[in-house]
Amino acid sequence: MSLADAELTIGGVKLKGIYIAVVFSLATTIGGGVWTASSLYSRLEGVESLFIPNITPLEEKVLLIEQELEANDVSKLQGKLAELGVNLKTIAEQQASLLKVDDKVNQLEKDIETMKATVAKAELLAAEAEKLDSKLKTINREIQDLWDGMDYLSNPLK
Repeated sequence: MSLADAELTIGGVKLKGIYIAVVFSLATTIGGGVWTASSLYSRLEGVESLFIPNITPLEEKVLLIEQELEANDVSKLQGKLAELGVNLKTIAEQQASLLKVDDKVNQLEKDIETMKATVAKAELLAAEAEKLDSKLKTINREIQDLWDGMDYLSNPLK
């Protein structure tokens, strides 16, 4: 059975050959657009769940430690240096975690831009599908009018 011989009746409308292929391709295109939009929204939810810690208190502690070192004498310097080392280590760890979060945010921004482009393409395809559907309806109406005219010409007394 070839594509030209295939026939499908939906709601009283008979679709033949290439019309079946066109309708199928339109349906799969629309389905792909819906899937892409769903994937975009699920990734956007991941962006909302990111937490960026506040390092302002750590900066304030470093300033306070510097002031205390200036105010204290040299005999207490060893203990203050140890405390400062611990605080600097904490700051370095916080900075490393912030850099990881920053990398994730940058990657998510790239993914979002890619998704925006995909959604835009899907919207264009949907608009083209609507235009094609309108043209198909017009063609079907013209074909039916031609058949009605042929029927009338073959038997004008009906």
